[in-house]
Amino acid sequence: MSATSTTDKDIARIDAALDALLAEFDPKKVDNVTFRGARFDRGLAWVHFPTGHGGLDMRPDLNRHVEERLRAAGAAAQDPATFFIALAGPTIATHGSEEVKKRFLRPMFTGEEKWCQLFSEPGAGSDFAGLGTKAIRDGDEWIINGQKVWNTLAHLADWGMLVTRTDPDAPKHKGMTYFALDMHAPGVEVRPLRQITGEAEFNEVYMTDARVPDAHRVGEVGEGWRAALTTLMNERSAIGGGGGGSAKRRGPIDETIKIWKEKPATERNGADKDKMMHLFCASEALRYTVMRGAQAAKAGNPGPEGSIAKLMSADFNKKVTEFTLHLMGAEAMVDYDFTFRRPDTLSVDGSFGGPRHSFLRVRANSIEGGTSEIMRNILGEQVLGLPGEPRVDKDISWSKVPRS
Repeated sequence: MSATSTTDKDIARIDAALDALLAEFDPKKVDNVTFRGARFDRGLAWVHFPTGHGGLDMRPDLNRHVEERLRAAGAAAQDPATFFIALAGPTIATHGSEEVKKRFLRPMFTGEEKWCQLFSEPGAGSDFAGLGTKAIRDGDEWIINGQKVWNTLAHLADWGMLVTRTDPDAPKHKGMTYFALDMHAPGVEVRPLRQITGEAEFNEVYMTDARVPDAHRVGEVGEGWRAALTTLMNERSAIGGGGGGSAKRRGPIDETIKIWKEKPATERNGADKDKMMHLFCASEALRYTVMRGAQAAKAGNPGPEGSIAKLMSADFNKKVTEFTLHLMGAEAMVDYDFTFRRPDTLSVDGSFGGPRHSFLRVRANSIEGGTSEIMRNILGEQVLGLPGEPRVDKDISWSKVPRS
């Protein structure tokens, strides 16, 4: 059977499921939680997930077809505050037990339970495997002590994707274990980190004798690195694709074009049209790279190629917002509110806060989800096949690795 005929059969099956969903639940008349729950129950949450867990065991690129039909039917887009379902969902579907999948996937997709990511630490950022947050087993529970940092929207989260050190005598990549942490549990404290935008979208999270049931472990004990890689690869693809990917929204370049059209030629501060067109072409190249990566995916989790879009978007977002502020001239320096605030949503490319906010927010793009330097290492080693950097501590137990 040809690939084309297989795709046609898959789309026909999806369309039948969509027809049944929309016939029973009109997204314009029922609340969003009810509608998304019905989507999940029919395998239309993530079609590449296992049947019975929000999916239909199909290719991930077919999710686009589902989204396009549902948007046309009036269904609401995903709430940006639930961004982390794109990370936690695939990780739980890939590594979680049947009980973990049943417990977490549906309320995660409906938005009834929000998630955050608890990975980086003050002494373990780019060297994520060097983390030191301790998890010590106590019967059917684990006692957690440690600190995480740069935790986006942790102040809104019900659950956190937590990676811990469970065996300090094993090499650093082998002594880690992944958990779902109840963010409202005793011993869990969230503190704001104020950013250049005035917001405290990022946080520090402290865990002091916090307890996690073993039933909330994601993957096997000591296999946290494998589960974390699934999260990280999906994070890079999600951030890389955050600037657009559809004909209706291309990301921050849309704001630039809008401002260009609104301003008379005499008020464009000498901004060069050719440069704007170069930026538009770069935006399109990035958009099609994201789309091609989604279509090439054969399984539910992206490969190292996802780092391409993440690296490209980090660089592009800075260039396009700089151009936009230059286009605005002196106007760009006023009318921005730096008042301290706790945001209730997420905008990776800053596109929800206007051009001034975007310019400030995208400074983080080359750091969050893995620095641009780390992305270049991944692409060099895993995509281009270049020799890896020396890793002298790879086989040394974590407890014996020197730390600053």
